Amino acid sequence: MADIRVQKYAKILVEHSTRVKPGDRILLEGTTAAEPLLRELYIQILEKGGHPHLMVALPGTMPFSQDEMYLTYADDTQLDFVPTFYKLAYEQFEGRIRIHSATNTKGTSNIDPAKSARRNKATSVITEAQFRRGATDEFKWCTTLYPTEAYAQDANMSLQEYENFVFGAVHANEADPIAFWNDVKARQQAAVDFMKGKSQVTLRGPNVDLTLSVKGRTFMNSYGVHNMPDGEIYTGPVEESVNGWVKFTYPANYGGTSVEGAEITFSNGRATTANADKNLDFLLKTLDSDERSRYLGEFAIGTNFDIQKFTGNILFDEKIGGSFHMAFGAGYPETGSKNKSAIHWDMICDLRTDSEILVDGELFYKNGQFVFDK
Repeated sequence: MADIRVQKYAKILVEHSTRVKPGDRILLEGTTAAEPLLRELYIQILEKGGHPHLMVALPGTMPFSQDEMYLTYADDTQLDFVPTFYKLAYEQFEGRIRIHSATNTKGTSNIDPAKSARRNKATSVITEAQFRRGATDEFKWCTTLYPTEAYAQDANMSLQEYENFVFGAVHANEADPIAFWNDVKARQQAAVDFMKGKSQVTLRGPNVDLTLSVKGRTFMNSYGVHNMPDGEIYTGPVEESVNGWVKFTYPANYGGTSVEGAEITFSNGRATTANADKNLDFLLKTLDSDERSRYLGEFAIGTNFDIQKFTGNILFDEKIGGSFHMAFGAGYPETGSKNKSAIHWDMICDLRTDSEILVDGELFYKNGQFVFDK
């Protein structure tokens, strides 16, 4: 019998995140390690009158996971090939649910960054379709995670501890988890409303001295639609407006590689200098993926105080209450972002100590808490 938490997890994804309607074609992405959740999603989508389409990948089985095999053995022509069925689904389907479910999160760490960048460039048309169609709700997409031993090890937890952490973070333990996420929406809306019509954002603290413009941009209320778990407000900053520096206080993970101590200086929106304590070469090569990958596509504030521990997984870590994050590369069109890139790389900075955010000169946020006049 299925874990009741898995059933509720699926219910959140089907009814709240992707809002499945009769006739909806829903792509289900995951590895075989996520079988319990994939099964529940398949059943519940059918019960809603939708059409589930399973695209199940091989996890980190010996000697390679599916991604490792492709990046290791594909030649340039194959690296440049756009996957037929994914492209079709992202351009035509009504929705997709992606379940991160790796059994080895370090499997691609030693892959040549140039090969990964080439592959990302080829598949960027799929990401572009997701962002473009998602902006109009034509494509209802959600990214989530199923607990595995690999994620538990990254988080320094036992598998049982990590399962409890994940199910707790998505609030599958609640009697009515969908009501919980709707309450999150209501609580965050005040901050979103405050930002309407604002222009200049200034961030100050021991790890940041940064200014950026949000003039004409829209802040989005993120409450479990595109990500699960969730808890953030975000926008796309005016591309050429970012100036200053930031040292990201948490490791920045991308494609199985962890960059530690990343420190970036911006001038007129562009990341002009970049340093890191670990994997600097990977950082520089990824930032040079294309002409817009050194510009920001997202600026966001994490609001989920149920997530306080860094786990090494961006889906959870970027939501940490008392932090902000920025994404290099592709932005979300619904925010007004015009940045297009093959990458979307989130990096996180803690704001809970001696830190503040000013908006048009008014104190908006201090030491991890909103403090504006509502």
